[in-house]
Amino acid sequence: MDVQVRFCIINSGICIIYIACQVYVYIFVQLILINTAHMRYRSQKMTDNQIINFIVDKRYRVWRHITLLITLFLHLYYSTFIDAVNNDINYPGLIAVFITFTIMFYINIYILVPTFFLKAEYPLYFLCLIILVVTGLTSLVFTFTNYIKPHVNIKDTFEIHRFYNGAVISIIIILISTLIKLMQRWVKDNERIAALSNLTLSMELNELKNQINPHFLFNILNNIKALTRSNPEAASVVIMKLSEFLRYQLYENNEDKTLLVSEINFLSNFVNLEKIRRDSLSITIQNDVDPKILNSIFIPPNLFTTFVENAVKHNVSVEDTDAYIRIQITLENSRLQFICKNSKTADYHNPDKKNSGLGLNNIKRRLLLLYDKQYNLDINSSDHEYIVNLSIPV
Repeated sequence: MDVQVRFCIINSGICIIYIACQVYVYIFVQLILINTAHMRYRSQKMTDNQIINFIVDKRYRVWRHITLLITLFLHLYYSTFIDAVNNDINYPGLIAVFITFTIMFYINIYILVPTFFLKAEYPLYFLCLIILVVTGLTSLVFTFTNYIKPHVNIKDTFEIHRFYNGAVISIIIILISTLIKLMQRWVKDNERIAALSNLTLSMELNELKNQINPHFLFNILNNIKALTRSNPEAASVVIMKLSEFLRYQLYENNEDKTLLVSEINFLSNFVNLEKIRRDSLSITIQNDVDPKILNSIFIPPNLFTTFVENAVKHNVSVEDTDAYIRIQITLENSRLQFICKNSKTADYHNPDKKNSGLGLNNIKRRLLLLYDKQYNLDINSSDHEYIVNLSIPV
């Protein structure tokens, strides 16, 4: 095997390692893109990618090291340590270089990167890195010239080229080891951020639900107060209904999801309570969802309560003969549509405007947290009618 062929083999091996390094860089960029999509849409975990899993998951730690060491060994075996004259393999030299590069790799990944690079002490890191590379290559030159091949002239063109190749390979190995460690740290940090984000989201949703519930209960107690003076028998019925409400609040409101049929029954009981106090109020709840799938649809609890509360408030000053609340629930193309229409006066003034506005702001914030941009909410108010149209995916 002549020298030119040897040079071609060596350079080919370096190119292979360089390409492998570029693959790591590409994967690192893909990590950033996947993480950005995850934070924006909360969809797929970035660790769903099998290649990334292999690089960062602790389950594949042993296999990662075995793969890397075998790749390094094979490259050294086929590109550098086959004698150009008789094709004999220089095993002592091969072992010496393999051990040196392996030690450099692990010193960098387990000592230099965690101690300096990850702590943003970049000057110290690069200084130690230079010392590591120079020390490793110098020890190899010393070992070769004194023990393995003492007769070799280090100034020989081929030996200089081999030394140059060794330096390039060592730098590439250092770069790969640094990238691996950075990717592992980066994935762990983002998983921790995602977990914290989910915890914050859960706490905020619970806080919003707790802000909505007191307003709802306050309105019911006001109804009971009015009925105890005018119609004690009706007040006792309301109290029984109130126990059902509290049972719903206790067992359903603390869940992430509740059956749509339970929410509809809850709204029906609420508006019927108002009808007990105002018998002439026209109330209709039209459920157009197929009964066969009604019990298989889940939604967040108390999602429609605020809108129905506002419908009741709008009817406070409306003449009994003209007052109405019409609720319609439909399902089409995997989207649930809630429409609430109610009468109102042109000069309507909400005496509890502050709390009412808080309730609407809370439900809008809750919808945003639950569905991001996948929900549609339209609120239209005219002189005599108030319409809420909400569409959510199910």
